[in-house]
Amino acid sequence: MSAFYRFFERHAHGEGLKGHSTHYCPGCGHGIVHKFLAEAIEELGIQDRTVAISPVGCAVFMYYYLDVGNSQAAHGRAPAVAVGHKMANPDSIVISYQGDGDLASIGLAEIIQTAQVGVPITVIFINNANYAMTGGQMAPTTLPGQKTTTTPEGRSRLLGEPIRMAELMAQLDGPIYVERVALYDNKQRIRAKKAIRKALQLQVENRGFSFVEVLSECPIQWHMSVTEAEKWVKEEMTKYFPLGVKKDVPTEPWFHLDEPSYDVEQVLKTIGVPEKTAPRFGKGFPSHIAERDIALKFAGAGGDGAQTAALLVTRAAINEGFDATHIPSYGPESRGGTSYADVHIAEDEVLSPAAPNPHILVAFNAPSLAKFGPHVKPNGIIIFDRSVISDVPSVDPSVKLYGIPFTEIAVDLGKRMVKNIVALGALQAATDMFPEEAFLYAIREALKEKQDMIPLNEQAFRAGVESLKKTLVEGS
Repeated sequence: MSAFYRFFERHAHGEGLKGHSTHYCPGCGHGIVHKFLAEAIEELGIQDRTVAISPVGCAVFMYYYLDVGNSQAAHGRAPAVAVGHKMANPDSIVISYQGDGDLASIGLAEIIQTAQVGVPITVIFINNANYAMTGGQMAPTTLPGQKTTTTPEGRSRLLGEPIRMAELMAQLDGPIYVERVALYDNKQRIRAKKAIRKALQLQVENRGFSFVEVLSECPIQWHMSVTEAEKWVKEEMTKYFPLGVKKDVPTEPWFHLDEPSYDVEQVLKTIGVPEKTAPRFGKGFPSHIAERDIALKFAGAGGDGAQTAALLVTRAAINEGFDATHIPSYGPESRGGTSYADVHIAEDEVLSPAAPNPHILVAFNAPSLAKFGPHVKPNGIIIFDRSVISDVPSVDPSVKLYGIPFTEIAVDLGKRMVKNIVALGALQAATDMFPEEAFLYAIREALKEKQDMIPLNEQAFRAGVESLKKTLVEGS
């Protein structure tokens, strides 16, 4: 059985000649390395156990070619994803496949920490000395004097020296096998294939972390013919990146990890979820706001409590039996700027946690209202702190605006910090999303270690409810 798919659906839906060819440029080394990986996987009989982690870069579509388990990682994060796969399924054979712009730049800290842990995974590092996919910019491995789109006069000393990743990996205690290979002639390709197979074999035997650096041609971005590119690797790249084994430590098999438990009760107990089931106060999903999925955004300055308010709504939704997500986003300012949290509440399953166009916005300061108010969906709701916001931006005419003095009410209660709980009360009264008791239960549970704070927070919540109701009466 081949480790390659029979047809490559990326091209022409797998039909015709294109269905048998990769998308890589003529003369690129990625296709050759894919071939060596596929052959090693077949020879070792590990296809059903293998998981390949695709990077950001030229090999981002590797999953179109290798018929194994596949995961797509964020830029530079493939080693972390690889470790996650290995820990979740210790019997898996995990390959982190990365280019120089991915591994040696944004992912440098990731690969160093992963290598030092030494868990048996295999890293294949493609070094073509530039950011090939995005236009041929200078990379961490670009040679001194090499011209790229961002170094048209050549890489100068002022731009730093190239990073020798194989040598860096070899200095760490974690890796057991590190080798640099090339592809510029048949002899080097044979060596490359052997190195890749050995790196996988060491993982199969549970011996440790392996790293294979492959010097790869990039004729298109180097503006060379294939023959010229091969010659350049041989005569120029190998001067700075000498080939050969950098580390090969005989190691006895050591990695033995029990299969993790996926028993729901055990997992919930491990992460500290209370055994008792939270009471439900509502009668169903609040479809009067949105049919199956409600998006909310809480925004304010650092210290306004927007994140806490968002988390309490999320917990209340979960207690009511719905799927809910809370994604915080912190701005660079700890005070005075704007940070926000996106919350989704779905009847069945949240498909995307982001809320760029929320049904409901709760704004604690003017920058937040100005930034997010115009993006609230038609027929949506905006609740803002009238104590500190005087100018309201232009929003869709169908959006309902409620100015409630969160801060003023909280100060009158003797504790400015409970203005976010005042906002929750106003949210409940404005939307009838859940019954009051659903919110209060979530607040009490959050403060169960600070019992003396519960009465004040309950008072703040009810003050928010009453303030919103008063606004409705005055508005009518």
